[in-house]
Amino acid sequence: MPKLTINGREVEVDAGLTVLQACEQIGIEIPRFCFHERLSIAGNCRMCLVEMERAPKPVASCAMPVADGMVIRTDSDKVRQMRKGVMEFLLINHPLDCPICDQGGECDLQDQAMAYGMDRGRYHENKRAVKDKYLGPLVKTEMTRCIHCTRCIRFITEVAGVPELGATARGENTEVGTYVEKALTSELSGNIIDLCPVGALTNRPFAFSARSWELRKTESIDAMDAVGSNIRIDSRGTEVMRIMPRLNEDVNEEWLGDRSRFACDGLKRQRLDRPYVRRDGKLRPASWAEAFAAIKEKVGPAEGSAMAVIAGDQADCESMTALKDLFSKVGVTSFDCRQDGAALDPSCRAGYLFNTTIAGIEEADACLLIGTNPRLEAPVLNARIRKRYQMGRFPIAAVGPAADLTYRYDHLGDDPTVLRQIADGSHDFAKVLKDAARPMLILGQGALTRPDGAAILALARQIAEATGMVGDGWNGFNVLHTAAARVGGLDLGFVPGEGGRDTAAILDGAGKGEVSLVYLLDADGIDMDRLGGAFVVYQGHHGDAGAHRADVILPGAAYTEKDATYVNTEGRAQRAQRAVFPPGEAREDWAVVRALSEALGHKLPYDTLAQLRARMGEVAPHLVEAVDEVTAAPWGDFGTAGDIDPAPLASPITNYYMTDPISRASPTMAECTATFLGGEQARTGTDG
Repeated sequence: MPKLTINGREVEVDAGLTVLQACEQIGIEIPRFCFHERLSIAGNCRMCLVEMERAPKPVASCAMPVADGMVIRTDSDKVRQMRKGVMEFLLINHPLDCPICDQGGECDLQDQAMAYGMDRGRYHENKRAVKDKYLGPLVKTEMTRCIHCTRCIRFITEVAGVPELGATARGENTEVGTYVEKALTSELSGNIIDLCPVGALTNRPFAFSARSWELRKTESIDAMDAVGSNIRIDSRGTEVMRIMPRLNEDVNEEWLGDRSRFACDGLKRQRLDRPYVRRDGKLRPASWAEAFAAIKEKVGPAEGSAMAVIAGDQADCESMTALKDLFSKVGVTSFDCRQDGAALDPSCRAGYLFNTTIAGIEEADACLLIGTNPRLEAPVLNARIRKRYQMGRFPIAAVGPAADLTYRYDHLGDDPTVLRQIADGSHDFAKVLKDAARPMLILGQGALTRPDGAAILALARQIAEATGMVGDGWNGFNVLHTAAARVGGLDLGFVPGEGGRDTAAILDGAGKGEVSLVYLLDADGIDMDRLGGAFVVYQGHHGDAGAHRADVILPGAAYTEKDATYVNTEGRAQRAQRAVFPPGEAREDWAVVRALSEALGHKLPYDTLAQLRARMGEVAPHLVEAVDEVTAAPWGDFGTAGDIDPAPLASPITNYYMTDPISRASPTMAECTATFLGGEQARTGTDG
């Protein structure tokens, strides 16, 4: 470990660090614009210049590796003068846009100009102006503000894996943009807004709507996919204005998918803000008492076997706990949280978790993808796979859809019967997995939602056991979920009890008249036409498919409007925090269920969220005792051996931008759908 002297203080740091990183380790802040810990070193901005003994000129600390015996000075008059000179050059062409710039209050250039800027400019030449670039419906550009730090270029190329941004020309004529004017096609494109240290790239849907200091900031959890990205919800009054990523090295690092970031405008559209009851064939507004009375009228005389409950993709653990407790009291055994019919075995927790953990992907040395397109199903997790791929020596093969995953892989076809060859060792890639020290596989919902899903699950388990994926300290068997509620529901046992029906059987029973009442908790992904003449109660927050079919609507809260627990695909329980209140008469979901229980004469024994979580801890202790932790699951037997249908494997997601009621109500996501999936781009040209 090299020893160096920084500002008269001798320190010992790890080899391979830069001078900038060494300074930060001992608490010395070095100003920078182009340097970022997760991107390659560019050395463009020169703001991080320091003085090094025996060096003929100042050195850029972000690009200088530490060496034994170095003597560095970061606070001398000479260094301060250098930084003031760099700042003066950076501001030569920068427009005086601060009063109207959306980056105001969050701008690195503003902050550092306060420390190193001058009170007047000495340049009188005309300022440079640059034409704005069109980057799509999500990122707004003001390229005259660009200081050429190239963070956006490096992110799109290195992390997102879509090399569509670059710099053209040289010197003062340098411009950053797409070489041919087009929308950025990355599902992670919004992250360049956070990376931009000035106001050149800003949030287009959020433009000119609020100032950062006006917003109330709430730390929460994303429920738009199963990754469980840590987010910050910025709200003003009763409205969610924007959503940004929060740092969590084990889950999403500091990145966030575009749907999770930009679909928040769907939270204020098509909302259910009061109860409704269907009368004379039409849904009409009603009071809570009238809605509960209508439900009681149907529940009272019904047998438990004639009722069923389905939980949707964004249901929280608290509401599922309360709902199961309530309907278990009236004899219901037909519960299911797998509205897509995925053949997941709830008896073995290791059989439905991402056992490697998301951060553990970086430790793997071979990967098999089965029936999944992680770029669409979990863009942040896909970026982690790409990160491992870029480290080298990471062979990847895929059985399923052929797609651009942003990294190279061997496509073994979309016929699932090839999995038998891998399981029995006759396929070439089976040897690759066996030779790897830490192999892994990722089983997607596209494989599990098929009629032969249970057989594919069993076959994937055989592959894991035959190739040495499961051993001491390592479990390479991974299931990639697409629903935020799925793992939590399985942990809580929100699955058919003895004699109960699963989702497919519930729909069949409703169609035949054997199931007379179906309770849908945020469940919009089933075929509503198959419910037949059943009485449908829909509890949710948007007027989506479930609300259109419902006979009674109970307005609930979206994930930004409640304190709730979600469990991500790796089994990590995380707590979402309420940022705003639900609209109108809508209430938190568990509170609705608790009020309904009293109306039905089966009062639940908890009145507060803390009491409900205590009950939840009785059912699944890790949801309360191990929050923000991953509890390893013991390996076991799961899946059902059977015939494999040679029908092609496909991803369950074809339109990344519209997968749930919130994103389907979002104008921004509608514009993205038109732009990226509508053939011709929805719009071209520059911003007005």
